[in-house]
Amino acid sequence: MKKITGFALTAALLSACTTSQVVQTNQIGDEAKSCDELKMAIAEAQDFERKARKNKGVTGTNVAAAVFFWPAMIATYTSAEEAEDAARERQSKLVMIANQKGCK
Repeated sequence: MKKITGFALTAALLSACTTSQVVQTNQIGDEAKSCDELKMAIAEAQDFERKARKNKGVTGTNVAAAVFFWPAMIATYTSAEEAEDAARERQSKLVMIANQKGCK
């Protein structure tokens, strides 16, 4: 029973550490942002994408997930892909707004 409990706890901890933060593609107030605010929001979305991409690489958590609980590894990649896609979509939407406003 202790082995099962230990395994379940390890699996839960590993899977909890492997998720990437997913940025919302549309946010209230995007249309009202100034050109400088749009540039900052685009940079922030690029940072979200970089962090998500980093979570897919070889990290201690990913190696442990692969060794001890391989479904956590799948969750890591799925979560990172979702986060990357959302960040890219957010960037596209912000660039579209910036272009409509004539930002450079």
